[in-house]
Amino acid sequence: MFASNALEKTSLTLGFIPLTDCAPLIVAQEHGWFAKYGLDVTLSKETSWANIRDKVALGILDGAQMLAPMPLAMSLGLGPMHKPMVTALTLDLNGNAITVSNALYERMQRADVAAMNERPLSARALKAVIDAERQAGRPPLTFAMVFPESTHNYELRYWMAAAGIDPDNDVRLVVVPPPQMTGRLAQGEIDGYCVGEPWNAQAVQAGIGRTLITKYEIWNNSPEKVLGVTQEWAEQYPNTHRALLCALLEACRWLDDPRHRVDAAALIARSVHVNAPEHVVRMSMTGTFQYAPDEMPRALPDFNVFHRYAANFPWRSHAIWFLTQMLRWGQLDRAIDLQAVASAVYRPDLYRAAAAHLELPCPASDYKNEGRHEGGWKLYDGARSLPMGADRFLDGRLFDPSQPLEYLQGFAVQHTKVNPAELAILNPADGSRLQPSA
Repeated sequence: MFASNALEKTSLTLGFIPLTDCAPLIVAQEHGWFAKYGLDVTLSKETSWANIRDKVALGILDGAQMLAPMPLAMSLGLGPMHKPMVTALTLDLNGNAITVSNALYERMQRADVAAMNERPLSARALKAVIDAERQAGRPPLTFAMVFPESTHNYELRYWMAAAGIDPDNDVRLVVVPPPQMTGRLAQGEIDGYCVGEPWNAQAVQAGIGRTLITKYEIWNNSPEKVLGVTQEWAEQYPNTHRALLCALLEACRWLDDPRHRVDAAALIARSVHVNAPEHVVRMSMTGTFQYAPDEMPRALPDFNVFHRYAANFPWRSHAIWFLTQMLRWGQLDRAIDLQAVASAVYRPDLYRAAAAHLELPCPASDYKNEGRHEGGWKLYDGARSLPMGADRFLDGRLFDPSQPLEYLQGFAVQHTKVNPAELAILNPADGSRLQPSA
């Protein structure tokens, strides 16, 4: 427990979006972990990720649940807010899915039955539908995601591009706030979307859509939300920041005990939080997921991961992967030092200080390779080992954070605006500055 007189600021306002993975903030509030560390926290339910971004940048919010790429985007000035940001805590892994309307699902079934029986489900059947639409002279299908610099955008694009779909030319991508997804789908304004829970299960339960693939199936145990604060705030309130990290770490640890998931679902389903039927929220939270109304729920124990697999560690290699996607899809139009940006924004040093207070084990390296493990594995750092989860990509690719340009250049579908020769100067392929764990 921290002495309240050691905290530079005790009254905080934190923003969240009504999604299942806002759970760490809700649990830390309702179970008293914020209070344990001397913090008087007000939780502010926001309507969109743009609101979160703007209010944190302007100081209206002290910090917030954020999309994992968002602090990087804000630090780089992608969008209207250019503000140096810091994240020292990943709040969860996995948690998203791609859902389409019943009409589009049926068309995909007719287009390629074999592809629709695959698991993980590829986008080959969708490509067949898109090609038929183009030949018939009809407008492109419309898919929604939650924010331009979001895991959802990159996952949707990754899934499509792996099947040869160009997401910038073959479909229309739009931004829709998470709670509005099911309504837009029901009204026919969009044909599909990528969003977090409970808004996929809600569409399935309401009979208006079918889920095709989960985030876990696109990239096993990939980061989803983070705690984001401005760099200025972190430097002005270091003790408060550490107390906040400790409180949320305790909440994340509590959440990953299976015995607590039903209680957590009931808590976050309330109208003041997610405002969704409790039985819908409970599905993903308890490790089950229903892809279609006429199918039995499937066991997906890692659909929501809040603490295990070193989930809360802010891997700088994850930051570099997000930066490669910003380059791949033309969001970055200038050469940047990927490692320098990742090091400035993702702060494992601050995480380690909080984890040490709780006597939690931490990785010794700030980087790790992705895509090598189809099942559980051990991360060895000296005499210690940490149990880790699968990290496979849908297409079997490997990501080595010491060679980001080689990784980026391996994609056939991309819209990179930066000359690779310019980036190569800042990001040597010999990996001399990075020592990723296996």
